[in-house]
Parts: sequence; C-alpha cells; structure tokens
Amino acid sequence: MKTSKWFFISFILFVFCWVIYLFKPFLMTFSIGILLALSTSNIHQKILNLTKQKSLLSACLTTLTACLLFLVPFSYAISKLAIYGANIQFQDIKDILLTIKNYDYPIPDSLSFILPEFDNIFSSVNINKIASKSLEYASNIGKSSVNFIVDMGLILIFYFITNLYINQIIEYVKTYIPMEGEQFDYIFDQTSNTMSVVLYTTILNSVFQGFLFGAMVIFFGYDGFLLGILYAFACLIPIVGGGLVFVPVAIYELAKGDLIGGIFILSYSIIVVAFLADNIVKPFITKFINSKLVKEPANINEIIIFFAMLAGISTFGFWGIILGPAITTLFVATLKTYHNLKQSNQI
Repeated sequence: MKTSKWFFISFILFVFCWVIYLFKPFLMTFSIGILLALSTSNIHQKILNLTKQKSLLSACLTTLTACLLFLVPFSYAISKLAIYGANIQFQDIKDILLTIKNYDYPIPDSLSFILPEFDNIFSSVNINKIASKSLEYASNIGKSSVNFIVDMGLILIFYFITNLYINQIIEYVKTYIPMEGEQFDYIFDQTSNTMSVVLYTTILNSVFQGFLFGAMVIFFGYDGFLLGILYAFACLIPIVGGGLVFVPVAIYELAKGDLIGGIFILSYSIIVVAFLADNIVKPFITKFINSKLVKEPANINEIIIFFAMLAGISTFGFWGIILGPAITTLFVATLKTYHNLKQSNQI
C-alpha cells in the first residue's frame, strides 16, 4: 500500500510539535547558542584551519573565547556588585536621596521662575518609599543576574555543541528541507554574514565605550574596571544604553557635593562616549569588520537592525538583541531568495 504524502507530512508535523513542546524550556537558550555559532562561524573556521581541522579542539577554543568575552566579565561584575550591595544600608540610600532633594541647585536668574515647580516636585517625593524600592530593585537585579549566568552557561554548552557539529548539522538540514542547495547556502550566508557584522560591531563598540567610561571614572576614585564592564553591557540595550550607568554615577557625585564632577561625568558620557564613540567611531568599526572578518560585506540597514533589536528586547528580553536581528535578517534573505526564484521562473 502506498503511503499518502500528505498523511506523512501531517504526521511529521504532529511529532515535531511534540518535540518542540518537550524541549520548550531550552528553546530560547538553544536558539541563542545556534545563532551565536552562526555569527562566529567565520572565526570558528579560521580556528579550525589553524588546528588542522581538529573539530573538538576548535570547538573548545571558540567556546573558551566566547566564555572569556561574556561569562567571565559578567560574573566578575555581579560578584563585585554583590559585595558592594551587601554593605549598602537603607540609611545610606536615604541620605543620598535627601542630599539630592535638598541640594541648592545654581539656577540662573532668567530661569528662576521654574524654582516653584522644582519645589513642588521635590516636596512630593517620598524618600522612604524610593529608598525601599531601590533596595527591592537591587535584590531583584541580583536574582536576575544569577539566572542570567545559568542561562549563559547553557547557551555556551549549546554553542559548543553547534560548533562541534556545525558541518554535519548544515548537511543534515540541506538533505531534508525541500530547497535547492544554492538557495539554502544563499540564505545561510546572508544571515550568517549580517549576524556576524551586527555581533562583532556591537561587541567592539560596547567594549570601546566601556573602556572610555571606565578610564574616565578612575580619576574620580571609582572602580573603573567594574564600571567599564557594566557600561559595556548597558550599551547593548537600545535607547537607554550607557545612561543606566553614567546617570547614577553623575547623580552620586552631585549627592556628594561635587557639582563640577557630576557635570563633567554627565557631559563626558554624553558627548565623548555616547555621541562620538557611537556615531563617529562605530562606522569605522563596521567598515573594518566588513573588510576583514566576514566572507563578503553585508549590506545592513542600520535603522531596520536598530528596530529589530528594540522589538527583540520587547519580545524576548535581553537575548532579543540577538534574536531580533537574526529573525529579521532571515526573513529578508528568504524574501530575496523567493524573488530570485520567481524572476527565473523556478516558482
């Protein structure tokens, strides 16, 4: 008896849904691990060539590099913050907020008309409530950070497995999907190249901005290495970015009574780090990566990538930074493939 084609396809989809349901707790980390492996496939290939095609050693070296780049700095930052957080008292936060509230801000005479509004705003501020919320948020951040480290560990495991079997996985997928090898290679290369440029540009630019900020705050007596790492990670978040770090630091300087220091930190962070590094230096970083680190230059519409990252964070949380551009790039590459096939009358 001949098996019905549509019955077999339906049965495969039915079983596939159960497989997805079975691995549902690991889908996010598994997807991130695969996407990171695709993004760094060119570097893995170079390491593979250096190790004379020893896949296990190459996968270990590539994963170790990713671990040193992401997990170690983040773990260091969290451990240091935990130490600092253990020494923070409710009264310390309350004193800082009271200093900010009662600070004699030097406002020019021409703007003196806004003083009553400032007084109304500050008088309605509940210091005790804000201090309590600050401690609550600090506690939540600590718990979330532990979960992040656990997720990062799982991602690195999947990242290692993908790097180890990347060629076998690609050949397996190409064998079973109803698509010509050239079409699959085009979609794969476009997605991989674009993801590589986005990932490398984001990492290098974040590290550069973190270095600029960390080097500056050292002169004010802060732990430049710690704040540099925090600033680099904060840069990964669209819109708010480094403001999550430099604004609290500037406010703290103001609370200590150092008006000039607070203004300098704020001005330096906005002008030098956020504007010059992100808008002037970043294009040169992208150009370098396009010419040196990927197979062929990726034609990236930065506005689309920006909104893809923003939408990814809104939908998937922090890891949407990777998932957003990946999904968008995959969709665009698939559309281009369909267009080419239609133009050549293959569809």
